Amino acid sequence: MAMKVYGPAASTNVARVLVCLEEVGAEYEVVPVDMPSGEHKSSAHVARNPFGQIPAFQDGDLILTESRAISKYILRKGGSDLLRQSNLSESATVDVWLEVENAHFNSAMSPIIFQSFVVPSFLGGETDMKIIKENLEKLKTALEVYEARLSRLKYLAGDFVSLEDISHFPAAYYLLGGPHASVLYAFGSLSSWTSGA
Repeated sequence: MAMKVYGPAASTNVARVLVCLEEVGAEYEVVPVDMPSGEHKSSAHVARNPFGQIPAFQDGDLILTESRAISKYILRKGGSDLLRQSNLSESATVDVWLEVENAHFNSAMSPIIFQSFVVPSFLGGETDMKIIKENLEKLKTALEVYEARLSRLKYLAGDFVSLEDISHFPAAYYLLGGPHASVLYAFGSLSSWTSGA
């Protein structure tokens, strides 16, 4: 039975899960959830994700929420080394940078993506530049820390690719494809990391 991922593939949180499924070669199905119509708040979806958010994930009788937890489950089940579980210190460093990604990178990126792409393209509204400017400043502060780390290491957790690197790329993809890409290009080591060099 194929695993199921509930939510639009264009969502950064859904994309994070899909990349991990692809990494391990899992059989899966993406079940669209129509966010503009409020389907994510429907009783059927809330039964899968009680917070009415995406993604929700199903593997047989197991239902999970929270994209980073789902990603870890998929990588563990698939035997991937992207969690570095065979090395306690490397695994802990991956966990630290997953927390950093969520608290410092994603928390700034989510409002930028929402205002730059979702509001004008899907909700028919006007971008709130005040929100974007505030979050670009938060993002720049975080990226200064990233730049210092990446000037010493090839990847955030060390000299190896891991889940925390992959976890950044769905949001970075939108940033690089939007009007505020220059914030990443202002940092040399960070630019090399986002380009996969």
